[in-house]
Amino acid sequence: MLRAISEYKGTPETLYAMELLALTFVRPGELRSAEWSEFDFDRAVWAIAGEKMKMRRAHRVPSRRSLSRFSASSRTSVAPAASFFRPAERPMSENTINAALRRLEFKQDEMTAHGFRSAASSVLNESGLWNPDAIERQLAHVEPDAVRGAYGLCGMASPLISI
Repeated sequence: MLRAISEYKGTPETLYAMELLALTFVRPGELRSAEWSEFDFDRAVWAIAGEKMKMRRAHRVPSRRSLSRFSASSRTSVAPAASFFRPAERPMSENTINAALRRLEFKQDEMTAHGFRSAASSVLNESGLWNPDAIERQLAHVEPDAVRGAYGLCGMASPLISI
């Protein structure tokens, strides 16, 4: 997936948005509404206010990898519209990432913008390197047992390593 994304020939904004979804596995709407003022580059943490979150609870997204390469733009929006027909400060369309995935030849049933979350959950849990509860927290799931089944994680043993 990351190799395919790196080959994307569309706008840099769309490429960076896909990379950020893959690295942070936030909901696409949370990325679309993100503003650079929410990022602490020194600590590599993205603080998302509760009003932008599905469950209305503030969420912090850590990243060991520096996010500074994504901040080249002086725009307010992290994922701005890349169109001559939309104001620069408006976020990209909710369909932009899905359309980019189709251009990368991923079918609708293979990958979607929201699918980065499911893919990350599956890969991290299957690796056995991460505590399943920590993965759920990173996904901003309030009640892990209630949503774990949606990502195919029921009945998994807890790994010894946590984040």
